Amino acid sequence: MVEAEVIMKKKNEEERGGKRRWGWAAIGAVLMVLVAISVTSKYTKNPNSCQCAQDSRKYTGIVEDCCCDYETVDSINGAVLHPLLQELVTTPFFRYFKVKLWCDCPFWPDDGMCKLRDCSVCECPETEFPELFKKPSQYALPSDDLKCQEGKPEAAVDRTLDSKAFRGWMEVDNPWTNDDETDNSEMTYVNLLLNPERYTGYTGPSARRIWDAVYSENCPQYASGESCQEKKVLYKLISGLHSSISIHIASDYLLDEAKSLWGKNLDLMYDRVLRYPDRVRNLYFTYLFVLRAVTKAKNYLEQAEYETGNHDEDLKAQSLIRQLLYNPKLQAACPLPFDEAKLWQGQSGPELKQQIQKQFRNISALMDCVGCEKCRLWGKLQVLGLGTALKILFSVDGHSQSNQPLQLQRNEVIALVNLLNRLSESIKFVQEVSPSIEKKMDGLLSEPIAEEFSSWRRIWEAVGGFCINFWRQCDVRELV
Repeated sequence: MVEAEVIMKKKNEEERGGKRRWGWAAIGAVLMVLVAISVTSKYTKNPNSCQCAQDSRKYTGIVEDCCCDYETVDSINGAVLHPLLQELVTTPFFRYFKVKLWCDCPFWPDDGMCKLRDCSVCECPETEFPELFKKPSQYALPSDDLKCQEGKPEAAVDRTLDSKAFRGWMEVDNPWTNDDETDNSEMTYVNLLLNPERYTGYTGPSARRIWDAVYSENCPQYASGESCQEKKVLYKLISGLHSSISIHIASDYLLDEAKSLWGKNLDLMYDRVLRYPDRVRNLYFTYLFVLRAVTKAKNYLEQAEYETGNHDEDLKAQSLIRQLLYNPKLQAACPLPFDEAKLWQGQSGPELKQQIQKQFRNISALMDCVGCEKCRLWGKLQVLGLGTALKILFSVDGHSQSNQPLQLQRNEVIALVNLLNRLSESIKFVQEVSPSIEKKMDGLLSEPIAEEFSSWRRIWEAVGGFCINFWRQCDVRELV
């Protein structure tokens, strides 16, 4: 009898010990679940939640490596430069661009042109060309003829011959770019107003390979602690140009192909540019860099002949150029947008300059690998414009040009001014849409927070219910 009581006592103790172990294990499991949910919530529910400082949309202070602040750039661009440039690029002189559109890709086998409808090539029939384009010596160029615009695919390039508009300028090659600008044998003359930079549907591996080659092989991002100013310049210029191109695609986007509905794609704008503050900063840097090149070449640009045969429009172009170069508000607010004199100092200066020139030439050559004709057009124009800015600010052949006069050809000036206008449009667009995008993104970021509180509430309710049931089924003293 005594032995039976001892056995029963041991059995009861074992059962109580099992309950204690099971109870604490259950509580530990609940705590582990709570920790796991907390960690998961932090890193997966809101991937941008730990980017508070990075996601600040307010850009203030001096633009890095430049001599103007963000507020001044926004003010001067909106009040002075943007209106002037918008009017200037519509004049006959600045709206025709000479370009070599059909070239073999020198780096990999040609993928062929983009097969999408929006990337197709459209050549307007000769019967649609205004007669005065065929006989430029006898007629003046019109100021607003936009024939062949309706009905063409989005990526088509309309060609308008205008030989007189390219007469009388120095034919000099630009050593910063790959194309031989003095070779007219394969050049096509394009009316830029008929071929706006916009969404074309050119995406996928072919498009990504272009930018991958630009950045990985010719323009690697500098280290965060990089102290060499020269090594930063090329990357920031290309990054700023890339941001501007993405902004123009997003600002004129095909929202509904079936309805041919075009508009602003703010989500794309945020995903490609605005969510990355460094890309916005590099856009401002590139803008000021190109603006400095324009103002530095003011003596040359002021004396140049902007003749196309349309007297009134030519006078207008000349007047607008002078307003751009000698605007008192610009001179007072930002007299030196970028100080190129501090670069290329020391013994390694010439070698660094030659290295950057070679890399930029490779980037220029990559434009021949673009599989969309309209994308290739604007890529070549803006790369030539940037190459012209580099030529003006640094040199024409890797050496000092202080002992030789600046020589620009007409196509370089057209590309330079159109590039500045593209960058000006991008700056203005970012300034206008940033508040609305910030408001939208703040709303989206607040939703996960509300969800998280709701989830925690449900968890605690479940834990509370579990504990109540658990304590009911167990004697508390047995767990202690």
